[in-house]
Amino acid sequence: MNDIKIKTTDEIALMRESGRLLVKVFHQLDTFIAAGKSTLEINDFVEDFIVNQLAARPASKGQYDYQYVLNSSINDVVCHGVPSLAQKLKDGDIVNIDITLEKNGFIADSSKMYCIGKITPLTKQLVDVTYAAMWKGIETVKPNSTTGDIGHAIQSYVEKHGYSVVRDYCGHGIGREMHEAPQILHYGKPKSGVTLQQGMVFTIEPMINQGSYKTKTKKDGWTVVTRDKKLSAQWEHTVLVTSDGFEVLTLRDEELMMAYSSSNEL
Repeated sequence: MNDIKIKTTDEIALMRESGRLLVKVFHQLDTFIAAGKSTLEINDFVEDFIVNQLAARPASKGQYDYQYVLNSSINDVVCHGVPSLAQKLKDGDIVNIDITLEKNGFIADSSKMYCIGKITPLTKQLVDVTYAAMWKGIETVKPNSTTGDIGHAIQSYVEKHGYSVVRDYCGHGIGREMHEAPQILHYGKPKSGVTLQQGMVFTIEPMINQGSYKTKTKKDGWTVVTRDKKLSAQWEHTVLVTSDGFEVLTLRDEELMMAYSSSNEL
């Protein structure tokens, strides 16, 4: 617990501002992303908006020598998809866009699934179950709950629907650094792991596969794909532990009711 950074009231206010700005990025992206756009075009659009319109910093650029401002993970790509001019979105694709933003020294992190054109009902179900599973995890967050409670809520919901939870990647504490303690596993046992306390901030970002949870990294050293080539989906939010529950710092306008309701059951 000693290496977990509990945020002060002033630091939380700054993190709220970073989250608010990141929400604006996704609102802009909603009107831009479409079939025919390359993932590099999406990257450049997002970078221009963050830097020139929001006067903020894309926190992913330069992290671990990564040269882009987002990850664009299409279809069987689990995470860390690298933007490319040659990689164009097409009808029927699903793509996760994962963006970080730093303002005044604090970072917010969120990702969203985009369904391009007409997707199959089975694909839509994967996207929807993954989204609901993220919320199942978020809704466990409160002081004296545990990281294991988060993982168990996600895993049990996902497996009930016949999907699997990726084991190789997890959520993480966040603040001045993109990756802080604790790790937030998206599977686990109730009442295990780290006990949550007010002022902790971390991401919840389940990666859910249609088939096996096993992954592999491509030769570029970044892109992670499902081993069985089946589809994968992911959603992510930055979450604050409050005195009596949680606050989603990256909550988008269309999600406002989700923060107060469990009506996302599938």
